[in-house]
Amino acid sequence: MTTAPSTIPVSVVVMTKNEESNLPKCLASVSRFDEVFVVDSQSEDRTQEIARSTGATVVEFVWDGRYPKKKQWCLDNLPYAYEYVLFLDADEELTAAFVDEVARLAAGGFDRAGYFVRYDYVFLGKRLRHGLRVHKLVLFDRNRARYVAQDDLDVDTMWEVEGHYQPSIDGPVGALRERMVHHDEVGLYHYFERHNRYSDWEAALRSRGGLGRDSETQTAGRSRLKRTFAKAPFRPLAIFVYSYVLAGGFLDGRAGFHYAVSRGFYYWQIGLKLQERSPSRVSQ
Repeated sequence: MTTAPSTIPVSVVVMTKNEESNLPKCLASVSRFDEVFVVDSQSEDRTQEIARSTGATVVEFVWDGRYPKKKQWCLDNLPYAYEYVLFLDADEELTAAFVDEVARLAAGGFDRAGYFVRYDYVFLGKRLRHGLRVHKLVLFDRNRARYVAQDDLDVDTMWEVEGHYQPSIDGPVGALRERMVHHDEVGLYHYFERHNRYSDWEAALRSRGGLGRDSETQTAGRSRLKRTFAKAPFRPLAIFVYSYVLAGGFLDGRAGFHYAVSRGFYYWQIGLKLQERSPSRVSQ
């Protein structure tokens, strides 16, 4: 049996901008990792002070309005000690079981170039165990990963961090069994503001022919699911039914219902914004 090391030889990168509310629990959850960078975009609150107090290395990032954006800039410029990196947002945290799983992989030698991670959302104060699951490819060999530039620099509501697409990985990918937790302390205003921005971005890219499907890495199952939803009639309703009924969101009670509604609403926004960009186009 492989013994997990007490200090994990993986470099953690946390993206921040005015994240004093979220950052303490995020950094507390990565305390077993040997190297932690907090890449900060000129925060005006206590973000950098909090990061330094935990021993994290704070790196300033100033975006020049072009590619590379923040994640690829980190891959290109941070003085990493390790080959494998774990990218986090400040409103994400690791469970003890997740940390143990990564520690065992690191001790035994990573067998994939990258790993997808599933998330449990905290929504209306409840940690959701069911429903539409967010998957992100956030643990990978930095020498075999690249965030491909997208045609989005003219989308006014987007910002310095790459949109919600996956990096391109040169090599096989897998998925971790344990989940992370997404828990934004700022509240629902921030949640809806962020998704309003993302729906602008996604509508713009879809109006230009998609999201660069050949430039991001997906597992076979996720690729099929994305293709199915892309072709589904009444897409917002399909998303709601999948999240609340087929994926068991109803088991999370009131919070599961409202989360499923919010996911359907996000895709309704995209469809409506596509129509705004091209009134003659039938988007759903």
